[in-house]
Amino acid sequence: MKSRRIVRDQSGMILVLALMMTIVLTLIVITATETAVFETKLSGHKRAATTAFFAAESGVQAASANIANFNVTEKYVGNKYDPFTDPNNLNPTNTKVVIELETSQNGPPRGTGMSAINFEFEHFMIASTGQDQAESGLPKSTCTVEEKVIRLIPTQQGGY
Repeated sequence: MKSRRIVRDQSGMILVLALMMTIVLTLIVITATETAVFETKLSGHKRAATTAFFAAESGVQAASANIANFNVTEKYVGNKYDPFTDPNNLNPTNTKVVIELETSQNGPPRGTGMSAINFEFEHFMIASTGQDQAESGLPKSTCTVEEKVIRLIPTQQGGY
């Protein structure tokens, strides 16, 4: 008789159920918090990478905006030139840019349908490396953008 009474007495079950629900809810809250922190870090890294990309792109644009950067003169040392050593070139995003004359390539760019009869072509590669501008103790994001530039030089045409 006493054993049936113990089985029917469920007065402590609500406490056990409440403890189990508390544990489940605590695990859900911990998981949600960790996910939110991870997403915040991820968005910060994405912002830093985007900032580095646009800084690198601005270096390419700043270097290619000045046509004097593509005059092969004594500025080019070993077929390479840093345009931001020239005070005439502005470097607002502190990018590192190198313009390289590619002597191994000649003739018109592929697929343009241009004739090489009336022009000479100089092939350049601009490599620009930008960094995230955030001031934090974390490692900065970097990005390198490369762009090819071809300079067309008119040649002497006989008989004119």
